Formats: sequence, structure tokens, C-alpha cells
Amino acid sequence: MSRSTPLRGVHESLGATLTDFAGWLMPLRYGSESAEHTAVRTAAGLFDLSHMGEIFVSGPQASTALDYALVGHLSALEPLRARYTMIVNEEGGILDDLIVYRLGDEEFMVVANASNYAMVARELAERAAPYDARVEDRSEEYALVAVQGPRSAEILRGLTDAELDGLKYYAILPGGVAGVETLIARTGYTGEDGFELFARAQDAVTLWNALAEAGAAAGLIPAGLSARDTLRLEAGMPLYGNELSVETTPFDAGLGRVVRFDKPGDFVGRAALAKIADAVETESAGSGRRLAGLVARGRRVPRHGYQVTLDGAVVGEVTSGAPSQSLGRPIAMAYVSGAALERGGLAVDIRGSHEPVDVVDLPFYRRTK
Repeated sequence: MSRSTPLRGVHESLGATLTDFAGWLMPLRYGSESAEHTAVRTAAGLFDLSHMGEIFVSGPQASTALDYALVGHLSALEPLRARYTMIVNEEGGILDDLIVYRLGDEEFMVVANASNYAMVARELAERAAPYDARVEDRSEEYALVAVQGPRSAEILRGLTDAELDGLKYYAILPGGVAGVETLIARTGYTGEDGFELFARAQDAVTLWNALAEAGAAAGLIPAGLSARDTLRLEAGMPLYGNELSVETTPFDAGLGRVVRFDKPGDFVGRAALAKIADAVETESAGSGRRLAGLVARGRRVPRHGYQVTLDGAVVGEVTSGAPSQSLGRPIAMAYVSGAALERGGLAVDIRGSHEPVDVVDLPFYRRTK
């Protein structure tokens, strides 16, 4: 049976279409997913992300433990800042992609994907065992509500005394929002400016309702998983289970930059990833596979699992695809062989028809700052 977030009753009262996602009953859409997508790009959208996991790592050696457990250099992270990173296995395969927030000198919050956070908590506890550090999975205690879009700061500013103007991208601070104690993070998964608000589960409804009321005049509307997926796809952001998996490494996904070989000491997966990094540097440009952006020339949409072809031969596979409102054409991300990418002339096999696509740099969409 699917689990429910603290906001299930709110979603039902709004007439949301609910669906199972990673074992959680989540709002797919409230009405028109096109309208929800547009609201985030032009005004603001309100998201329930309470299915995500919050794992706290604290203690005198918390930063050293995280340096060993993850591929990033977390001991170099300043307090109240955040970093995108990954947890991998010994072979370099991605177990999950994460955001780590440093809440203090000896306290970190690791935010993991809904389908993986129990596993991430177990792995962190095992990897941190030799260190003076404590790992606590506190996911059940937290709700996570996001406000995303160009008017999100305006909306949130009217509900909090926190200094939002000084809050940089990938930073976090504690603050009250509509009388609710929260951690306010300037992070998101849409390609727009926005905030993710961590609050106690019992305060979720109060927080949601206050944001919905305050943002109504600014064009804020609730947004579901469908809009979130098309928004993150336009922004070229990978999704675990699509672009990322235990069969892929950070280098496969074009995210080798998150692997910090310059940090002190060993870390899980270092030896395997070092070999992969050396191979990437020395191999010819046409070998291996790469994550690429594809834009369809026609109206048919390349979907997850569809084959990418060159002269009828399979050279890759689509990982995510959808119509793009920002581009006005269907878009996709796909793993494609380097040699095929250099030649060009790619197509996607859509139910037996090889539809031509153009290769473009990611992301497909960048907001105007």
C-alpha cells in the first residue's frame, strides 16, 4: 500500500489526481499540467516533496565521515551552504544523488530520493561507523514544501522575517514562515529560482495553506509530479531511475565534476572512479557513451526506453522525454554512443517510425537572471 504525505487531505480537497510514486501516493496533477508548468516558469508553483528523505549526520567527525561516504568534499562546505553530490558503490555505480546541507560545524542534513533514502541511511550508518559521528534517519519527522518560480521570493518574503535577499543559491537558513519553524533552502528541481522549506510533519498543512493564500495574487498554483518532471527535463536535471542508476557512474552522466579526487583520504568508489576518469581522459572522443540532449524535428515525443538509431542501427536509448513548452518541440535526454553523436543524423524509433532529432547541449532551458 502506498504511503501518504501529511498533505494528502489537502491534495484530495483540491481534486488532485493521485498516483503511486516510489511507494508514496503523490499528486500527479491538480488540473492542467500545462498550466502548472507555465505557472512555475512565469509566476510560481507550490509542490509537496514530503516523500523525500532527511538523514542527519552529526558529531565531531561528521564531515570526515561524509568525505569517506560520498564522492564530494563535504568537509570543505561552509556552514549554511549546500552541495549536490552522490553516493556510489565500490564499482562507482550511483546508488543515489543527494543534496547535503551543512547546518553547523558538526551537523549535516543529507536529502535523498524517496525510493532510496532508507538504503542511503543504512549505507551512511555503515560507512560512518569507524568515525565519531551519528547518523539519524529523521524522514518521518519532516515535511518538505517547495515554492518555485520567478515570484517565489516575493511570495515568501511576505511570510517570513528571514533575510531572503542575502540567501544565495544552494544555501540554507533557519526561519519562521507563517509562524512555522522551518529550514529555508534556496534550492530546487525546476530550473527556476525557488525555495524548499523543511518543517515538522505536523506543521505541513499550516505551511501549505499560508503559502497558497499568500501566493494566489501573484499567480502561484499547486503543481504536481507531471509538471515537476517536464520542468526538470527542460533544465537538464537528471532523475534517479532514468538518467542515474547503479549501472551508471557520474562520468557516464556528464557529472564527473562532483567527484572530488582532491579531497584528503580515501572514499568509497575512489579506485574505480579514478580508473574511469583516466579512461575518459585518454580514450578517443568517439568511444564510450554520453548523455545527450535531443530535440525532435517533428511533433512525436521520444519517451523513456525508446531506441536512438543511426542509419537504422541502435546507438542509444532515451532516458527521459516530453513535449517542451519552452521550446515548443518535444525534447529528450538519452545515452548515445560518442561515435554516433559525432556523426549526427540521429533518429528515435517511435513505434517503428524513425523520427529525426537534433543533438543540443544541455540544459534545454536557462532562466533569465
